[in-house]
Amino acid sequence: MLQEKLEKILEENCLTMPEITEDIPHGDMPGDKVEIGEDHIKKANVIIKALIPMMAKQAKEENKEKFVLTVCGGSGVGKSEIASLLSYYFNENGIGSYTMSGDNYPVRIPMYNDAERLRIFRYCGQQQMLADGVYSEENFKVLHEFMKNGDDANKNHIADYPWMESYIKGGRKGLEGYLGTTNETNFAEVEGILTKFKAGDEKIFLKRMGREDTELWYSEVDFSDIQVLIIEWTHGNNDSFKGVDIPVLLNSTPEETLAHRKARNRDGATDSPFTTMVLEIEQELLKSQAHKAKIIISKSGELWDFEEFKAHMGE
Repeated sequence: MLQEKLEKILEENCLTMPEITEDIPHGDMPGDKVEIGEDHIKKANVIIKALIPMMAKQAKEENKEKFVLTVCGGSGVGKSEIASLLSYYFNENGIGSYTMSGDNYPVRIPMYNDAERLRIFRYCGQQQMLADGVYSEENFKVLHEFMKNGDDANKNHIADYPWMESYIKGGRKGLEGYLGTTNETNFAEVEGILTKFKAGDEKIFLKRMGREDTELWYSEVDFSDIQVLIIEWTHGNNDSFKGVDIPVLLNSTPEETLAHRKARNRDGATDSPFTTMVLEIEQELLKSQAHKAKIIISKSGELWDFEEFKAHMGE
């Protein structure tokens, strides 16, 4: 039983912390670049030691044999690496674990989702200009040049063109109504997987995807010996997502996540004003939902409760 395994680890103080090699299993996002460093190992070690007693308590009180954990945080903060490490630790301690990427479950494949984000920003920006009475053919000609250069979310333009404030404000509001919602992310499909996992299904088809429209398929995964499902996902603590037992939040600022993304070179134009705006909105979502996280770990690897989180985030 899972409860017995967890209690044995606690009672005998025998949590195995194995050596980390380059070939440990990673998550299931095709093409994801996972590079585990000392910082990731430090955080994973802190998290696993906090998880074991928390899981043992839940297992006893709720008679749990299956756990769903999420590792969430800003883009590029180390979710893939830390989730992979946690799964590795569980498996090495006799508790079967699988790492799943939530990024496989958008409503649209990435190339179309990126386009939809930009479409919403530009449409809502121009709608705001119309509402504020600052739209004109002359202004659009200027705006169109910014669009062609991928620079129309740049706040610096407001100094020379005050009407750009209206455009950027409207575009951002439109994005806030899309990012991390059911319009962008198929939370229901992920919840269906959690339901099957907790019901004891031994074989479950999981989605795989790349960035192109031909790169979408399903792979059957054997869950017969899996007791812990770890989902690494920005939206793992989202208000629209149900069925998670323990959400783990990796805290960071938008500036820190942008630096991580640049280092990983995950997408093109990571330093664009538009991408920066997306990261800021994601950060606001994470901050607003942080009260639900059972474990919060700081950038430096310290465990925080929610009050400490608020204090460090300036609330």
